[in-house]
Amino acid sequence: MDHSNWGLLEDGPVSRVLKLSELAELVGGQVRGTDSVLIRGVSGVSEAGPDQITWVGHDKYAKKLADSKAGAVVVSPDIGPTPMPRLVVDQPGRAIIKVLTAFAPPQSAPPVGVDASACVDRTACLGEDVAIGPNVVVGPRCRIGDRTVVHANVSIGAETEVGSDCLFWPGGVVRERCRVGDRVILHPNVTIGSDGYGYELLDGRFEKIPQIGTVVIEDDVEIGAGSCVDRAKFGETVIGRGTKIDNLVQVAHNVHIGPHCIIVAQVAIGGSARLGAYVMLAGKVAVRDHVRVDDRVRATVSCCIFKDIPAGATVSGTPAVDNRQYLREQAMVRRLPRMAEQLRELSQRVARLEQAADH
Repeated sequence: MDHSNWGLLEDGPVSRVLKLSELAELVGGQVRGTDSVLIRGVSGVSEAGPDQITWVGHDKYAKKLADSKAGAVVVSPDIGPTPMPRLVVDQPGRAIIKVLTAFAPPQSAPPVGVDASACVDRTACLGEDVAIGPNVVVGPRCRIGDRTVVHANVSIGAETEVGSDCLFWPGGVVRERCRVGDRVILHPNVTIGSDGYGYELLDGRFEKIPQIGTVVIEDDVEIGAGSCVDRAKFGETVIGRGTKIDNLVQVAHNVHIGPHCIIVAQVAIGGSARLGAYVMLAGKVAVRDHVRVDDRVRATVSCCIFKDIPAGATVSGTPAVDNRQYLREQAMVRRLPRMAEQLRELSQRVARLEQAADH
């Protein structure tokens, strides 16, 4: 990225300044209104100031623009006139990604080469332009692909293979014999290849079951801070290509997650569970061990999946059921206090009628 139009603000942080016309060229959009507005950042509709750009992806949010102080707004063609200059694009979501990228400050990274404090085994093989930061440990017979960046205090175990253009943030652990594809991002304190949770109760005590398998992370996966992916008891734990995992997620041994899944924070996936392609698990979803969740399933917040879910279903609740059934049940639950009161009234009426009949 060209950083020629970056400068320092008075209080120190790095800032970039772009004209609205330059942003229009960047995202392939059309400006309606003054195109010389100077933009220094991006913010939400309510928070944006005169030197910031915001965005509206749906006309139901357009009314909020009346009170916005934003200098400009990214909108779709079906949004009408706005109080500030607007940048019209066919896909605001895609455009705002480019705008955010344009204003993202340069990320710090260790320089290409191996830091003097790092410990890289002499049998490890590093590709071209690899950057190894302070106190990194790279074990015997590891292979790290071209242009991969490994930040401080990362540990990569023996015989692990890491692809090209990966980014490992500080404090992560990739244990022995794991395989990581190209363009994988591991955020701080991610652990790949920890032992699976396996014990057998023998003679009144729990004996550890050896976890001798591995973990395979396919291309273009991103795993959030503090998440753990356990190695298989035997065979492989697999995270499919393009899958995005949020912070504080637990993936147990022998789990297979298909391509392009979305796994949100605090999800727990039990051992040997299978997820298809494009599965979406919202925050705090639990998936029982050995359960199969087929392609394009959506699980809403905090639901517990105890049995196989067919492709395309949306599920909610504990245990998870079809979302429409769950909503009907919840509507009924909200009516229970009134129904209980009616039942008491009916019981009293019946009692009075019985007394009158006896008399």
